[in-house]
Amino acid sequence: MQWIRRLRAWTQRPVLVLSARSEELQKVEALDAGADDYLVKPFGAAELHARVRVAMRHAAQTTMDGHTVVVAGELRIDLHARTVRRGSATVRLTATEWRLLEALARRANRVVTSTQLLRDVWGPGYSEQAHYLRIYVRQLRQKLEVDPSQPRLLQTDTGVGYRLLAGDPLSS
Repeated sequence: MQWIRRLRAWTQRPVLVLSARSEELQKVEALDAGADDYLVKPFGAAELHARVRVAMRHAAQTTMDGHTVVVAGELRIDLHARTVRRGSATVRLTATEWRLLEALARRANRVVTSTQLLRDVWGPGYSEQAHYLRIYVRQLRQKLEVDPSQPRLLQTDTGVGYRLLAGDPLSS
């Protein structure tokens, strides 16, 4: 269960343990270590999908006090549905772009350090790779900002990190 504790040290993403071990002690240890759920084999795909949906729903609620939609300018970021709309148009993001935007949206209006963003998006082994962050923030600005050369939503706090300027989060 050490790996769950190590994982929890750098991310709050949902953790579902899939195991052939059905002893109560193993389940309790995994849940106490930080797992969100424990599923014993054999199980059906429908049950697994349902448990993933529940874990994602709980993660969105616990991280933003029940708020799952963040509005920033004309952007509408739905953390539960994992969608971004700019006005009436859907914005297509890569998986990495989404993880970065999600990390910023979950902490809207607060500076998120570069180190924390690198850990959230790429993992603990990437805390010194600041160039990754610059590249992906630039890509996000190209997709999300009205004028990427004059960013209004994705702000840089020089030497510290980045922040997403947003209005009040909405419950969905």
